[in-house]
Amino acid sequence: MKKISSISLTLLLVSFNLSVMAKEYKPLSQDEKNKILKVLSKEQVEVTQHEGTERPFKNAFHDNKQDGIYVDVVSGEPLFSSLDKYDSGTGWPSFTKPIDKKNIVEKVDKGLFSTRTEVRSKNADSHLGHVFNDGPKDKGGLRYCMNSASMKFIPAADLTKQEYKDYAEYEKLFKKDLVPYKK
Repeated sequence: MKKISSISLTLLLVSFNLSVMAKEYKPLSQDEKNKILKVLSKEQVEVTQHEGTERPFKNAFHDNKQDGIYVDVVSGEPLFSSLDKYDSGTGWPSFTKPIDKKNIVEKVDKGLFSTRTEVRSKNADSHLGHVFNDGPKDKGGLRYCMNSASMKFIPAADLTKQEYKDYAEYEKLFKKDLVPYKK
């Protein structure tokens, strides 16, 4: 029988608890979505609703190094964790995997003279970016190349605040005694 280290077991239990406890997000009605879109910037609407792409290196999160989670700017669905973010050199925030695969949908995108895999949020149907198979091999080989304009960042230190109570379960990811040093 294979021996599991206490850190591995703790991370496994945290991961299991997150998948069991995570809030279920439901599709937005068109009225709900329209109300939210009215308060977003022109760029956020262009990116999320019209498959736009923001400029590389000129966006909010390409070089963000804070611990926290990234959520859909329209629906609030949790998308990515800073623990899976890395510098791909592309000028867009890049991740090795989603925080919860059930909150994203991948679709074939035949635009821009090639076939790519588009990434959208499940319940708001927001365009987030694309996934490529040129990511770090030791982390699964995927690069989720996202638009900052499609996401809101919630710092790990704020995850237990009342305004972010729906995300409190993700605070466990950032407990330093549970997570091995990643840098």
